[in-house]
Amino acid sequence: MDNRSIKKLESDLWESADLLRAGSKLTSNQYCMPVLGLLFLRYAYSRFKMVEEEILKTRPVRNGRQMPVEASDFAAKSALFLPKEAQYSYLVNLPSNVASMGLVNIDGQPMASLGEVVNNAMNLVEQQSEQLTGVLPKSYTDFSDELLGELLRIFNNNALDEVGGDVIGRIYEYFLNKFAKNIASDDGVFFTPKSLVKMIVNVLEPKQGVLLDPACGSGGMFVQTGDFVNEAGLQANSSMTFYGQEKVEYNAQLCLMNMAVHGLTGVIKSGDEANSFYHDAHNLEGQCNYVMANPPFNVDKVKAESATNAGRLPFGVPKENKKKEIGNANYLWISYFYAYLNETGRAGFVMASSATDSQGSDKDIREKLVKTGHVDVMISVGNNFFYTKSLPCSLWFLDKGKEESLLNKVLFIDARNYYTTVDRTLNEWSEWQLKNLNAIVWLYRGERNKYRSLLNDYKDSIEKMIVEAGESELSIVINDIFDTGYESAKRYLKKIKDDARKEIEVTERREKRSVQNAWEERISLIEEIVTVLREAHWLYDKFGDGEYRDVLGLCKVAYTTIDGKEDPEGTSIEEKGWSLTPGAYVGVAPVKDDGVDFEERMTEIHQELLSLQVESNDLMENIMINIKELGL
Repeated sequence: MDNRSIKKLESDLWESADLLRAGSKLTSNQYCMPVLGLLFLRYAYSRFKMVEEEILKTRPVRNGRQMPVEASDFAAKSALFLPKEAQYSYLVNLPSNVASMGLVNIDGQPMASLGEVVNNAMNLVEQQSEQLTGVLPKSYTDFSDELLGELLRIFNNNALDEVGGDVIGRIYEYFLNKFAKNIASDDGVFFTPKSLVKMIVNVLEPKQGVLLDPACGSGGMFVQTGDFVNEAGLQANSSMTFYGQEKVEYNAQLCLMNMAVHGLTGVIKSGDEANSFYHDAHNLEGQCNYVMANPPFNVDKVKAESATNAGRLPFGVPKENKKKEIGNANYLWISYFYAYLNETGRAGFVMASSATDSQGSDKDIREKLVKTGHVDVMISVGNNFFYTKSLPCSLWFLDKGKEESLLNKVLFIDARNYYTTVDRTLNEWSEWQLKNLNAIVWLYRGERNKYRSLLNDYKDSIEKMIVEAGESELSIVINDIFDTGYESAKRYLKKIKDDARKEIEVTERREKRSVQNAWEERISLIEEIVTVLREAHWLYDKFGDGEYRDVLGLCKVAYTTIDGKEDPEGTSIEEKGWSLTPGAYVGVAPVKDDGVDFEERMTEIHQELLSLQVESNDLMENIMINIKELGL
């Protein structure tokens, strides 16, 4: 689902919230969960229909009739089974007079309102998933049938069928940002964007074992891990055991809903016992194969004595202040993540950029951590990756099972200038950019076969895109994708744009719009091809057929002395004061020409203005016709 569609969905949610505010006396926190409950049910229905279609393709036929699907079929596909009365299409198509239908709930009691029917649907869903028991909202009788019916119609939106990933988490943050902004941004709490979660999962490569997220929020780490494991041909619920801690019970409910809709099971603890500063709620110290988290940044006022007594601090306790409080808890989190790992465990987490070279007791802890040899990869992330904040961050990766040859090495990647702009306030990594960054890690680890497989993926994907676009003249780039293919495709794109401009200029006004739309569609397909070629060229230009090398401004392997080993030739982490800031190692890349032809760009802007003027004239003409028809 593209960002435009998600923004449309968010707009619809805002509309629904307005309805709730106008039609009830509930506070924002009270009406947020019912709306998310409906969204959950709609998303669950979308996944249900998709999986049902897959199951029916191979469903046996007996006596001329195809066997009906069963709940067990959906469990095998990591999806939630929905009884008929809990399916969104059933609810949204109910008549206005529900009482006349003679419906009864799961307890055999008659239902006289739409709110009762929706509450019953939530109960039916909870019967399908033990971990959802008591989690889903059931306060829909607080709303009138008219109001609830309108909410159901708002969410009966085809865009939801295209949603993937942690949609509940993103929309949850949207609500917090709109109605409870102080909750969304206090204590460093930020919803983790999908591209950051995918980067963490891709580097850790979870396959089987115990996964803990001690600050699990709405469960995005679990969802993405489930997708990764399933795509590898395994079954997430059989291969992985998911554990989560989340202090805010409301967030924990969202996590359980999010996991359930993706067919995942896990143990999520919430409330005071799940405050990670003071409790190891699952007793998992030293037991985890994987730890993933986006903890709250720069938390202060953590009680030093309580945190010390709670343990999981192998490198010592950060310095406390006069009030016996720890003024910044970043290194508490970092210590926890390390402590939870078993002897071969891997951790990946988001952390405030300042933590990579903070001083005082933080530096002492960081030195001890580096000397273990288990710091694996450090990635700097630029601004605007979070939906509500523009702050930069870092991704940390720890690996207790590193190969001997990598034990005294750390890979630093500065990705602050490598991203795709979504809009003015939001950046992300595209799927190909995620693969490119992951490829650097593969080569650092000596996994050249994965790198070569990615090059083949580029070839296959670009060839397929060219064929589907019907641009036979672009076929020439297939034989030279990684060298001159990008430049050739750019020249071809410029030619097509020139052809489009010339034809649109001479097209009669009544046909101009349709001709312009046809050209825009064609140009869009070619631009997608050019974008993939650009990423292919970016990767191959730096690493060729597959040999890791330091790239100025992008990546650098630095070293430290472990067990008396002398530093190889290169940059020493000790000499950098135990800093783990990628920018301190990779250097600054030479500034390159941005490749934008000024005259060409000004011509494009001129054409855009002309196009907008045509639209304006058409709109004004239609307005005048309508005014005349109204006799005004």
